[in-house]
Amino acid sequence: MKSENIIIAGFGGQGILFAGKLLAYAAMVAGKEISWLPSYGPEMRGGTANCHVVISEEPVGSPIIVNPDVLISMNRPSLDKFENSVIEGGTIVVDKSLIDRKVTRTDVRVKYVEATKIAMELGNAALANMVMVGAFLKETGAFILDEIKDAIVKNIPKTKQALAEIDIKAMVAGYNA
Repeated sequence: MKSENIIIAGFGGQGILFAGKLLAYAAMVAGKEISWLPSYGPEMRGGTANCHVVISEEPVGSPIIVNPDVLISMNRPSLDKFENSVIEGGTIVVDKSLIDRKVTRTDVRVKYVEATKIAMELGNAALANMVMVGAFLKETGAFILDEIKDAIVKNIPKTKQALAEIDIKAMVAGYNA
């Protein structure tokens, strides 16, 4: 992988920033150059949120991504906003549970995942971000599962370490979806 430019987008409270942080952390541990740039509206929970993650073999020149290689879209407004910016031949991962339309482009790979539905079956809709990370991993091959499992354990606050196991389970479910 020379460079991977990823935008993860959805509503505040869906774990968008945490998902991006996990990818950035796993890349850092793997010795890659990284940038993680969070962005969210003043509403935070329920407002829009996205993050730009750049993973590269070379120093990152800018944390801002105009044309991502990958879009992970967890709601329709995010798909509407970012779909046309994905590079030709890029990848779009869509939470089919919350997005009521198909990707209109034919020059990108698309992975539809019932992320929120899978998360609810696991007992918590808030796990949809981990389901989407798993689907991203399967679709792109950017990391192996063990690299992200380690990132989950290391990035969950000590007071919430009990959540690591269910986050990993959700990620694996997304990988196998």
